[in-house]
Amino acid sequence: MLLNKNDKITQKYDVVIIGGGLGGLTAANKLAKNGRKILLLESHDKPGGFATWFYRKKHIFDVSLHGFPVGMVKTCRKYWSKEIADKIIQLKRMRFINPLYQMETDYTVEDFTSKLVNYFKVSQEQVDKFFELVMNMNYYDNKEMTNGELLESFFPGRKDVHRFLIEPIVYANGSTLEDPAITYGIVFSNFMSKGVYTFQGGTDLIIKMMQEELLKNDVDIRLKSKVDKIVVENNICQGVTVGGNFIASKSVLSNGNLIGTIFNLVGEDKFKPEFIEKVKKVRLNTSSCQVYMGIKEGEKIEDIGDLIFYSEAKEFKTDELLSMNTTSRTFSLYYPRLRPHLANAGYTIVASTNARYENWVNLSREEYKARKQELIEATLVSLEKIIPGIRKKIDYTEAATPLTIKRYTHHEKGSSFGTKHEGLDISMKLQNEISGLFHTGSVGIIMSGWLGAANYGVIQSYEVESYLDKTN
Repeated sequence: MLLNKNDKITQKYDVVIIGGGLGGLTAANKLAKNGRKILLLESHDKPGGFATWFYRKKHIFDVSLHGFPVGMVKTCRKYWSKEIADKIIQLKRMRFINPLYQMETDYTVEDFTSKLVNYFKVSQEQVDKFFELVMNMNYYDNKEMTNGELLESFFPGRKDVHRFLIEPIVYANGSTLEDPAITYGIVFSNFMSKGVYTFQGGTDLIIKMMQEELLKNDVDIRLKSKVDKIVVENNICQGVTVGGNFIASKSVLSNGNLIGTIFNLVGEDKFKPEFIEKVKKVRLNTSSCQVYMGIKEGEKIEDIGDLIFYSEAKEFKTDELLSMNTTSRTFSLYYPRLRPHLANAGYTIVASTNARYENWVNLSREEYKARKQELIEATLVSLEKIIPGIRKKIDYTEAATPLTIKRYTHHEKGSSFGTKHEGLDISMKLQNEISGLFHTGSVGIIMSGWLGAANYGVIQSYEVESYLDKTN
């Protein structure tokens, strides 16, 4: 049932899920299919989390970078519906444009192997060894080796090859050269299986279909409902409070930011001091900026690719990538074919850059507005080099920053990708500290993006089921 935010809730739920991101949504659906009584609370006016959209003029803008691995097909078919899975389609054209090389790929292991051997002149043996290693990486592997060290060990001194291999993953999960190699390998190998995919119909359609599936499975959904506190007594989770009203539940699964869940929703005093010391060492991942551009009604742009990784930087470096003045950005192009069910679907373009929250939070109101305008202008200048004359075809622009992300998602420091790698262990062991309290969401980098979020929701739903079985 879709509840009004003012509806008084008196019944006790098996699970209250805080946050309607893909992890929370998928966990809710799986648990509901198993007969559990679920309440999903979302502070925004629609579910989806980062998988969301908004309307401006006659434009529909998808917020998330619109690419994920083919594994999303299996996840949707198994934990959602065949109808949702059947709308996942492959993106065929990814392009790289930078001072070191310009090329196009379908982002499959076969094509990447061909380019590494024939264009970059790397030996077939070395390429095969590299793919054999990354394709078999898992969470339990060596966490000491960094992405930079991994790439250097296989391709010493080949900055061009390093860039080719890691740049798209940086935009997928925020992983940098300094992060553990498994944060790169697991995500890279997922994409390499069969390329990059998206949802035909747009984010608005997939979330609508997911909401309908949840309601069909008797999940109660209440939007515009920000949780005040997770109630814990005698080290056992009792439920939550919303607007001062208590909602009882046997367990709580937070799909919010891990740090915010622990310190803001539960409270430091509810945990052992030694656990809090570990939590305080968890680093938040970086955030991002977006520039949304709508093309005038009646105007067209030629098919120049689906994702374009553009940069004027002569070398791939973390500091350049995160700088406010970076020239490195990804352009996601949304053609009318993405929404074939709409008669008047137009063209939109979304540019994404990685960013630091600290660079934005201390600006005055006037400085903030000016920097957003500078971001839009820099983006248009770059886009003009890819599509000459595009500026004249654009009738709407809007910029989002880490502050925008924090405002709508309540993520600490507006983190787009949750926490660094050490956050995953804290997230998975939260239930060991407080009985009945669980977490899902973007943690550890490898649990980022659409597929990572959905699959982590599945993983944690099994933990919730196990707990409920033991306590019933």
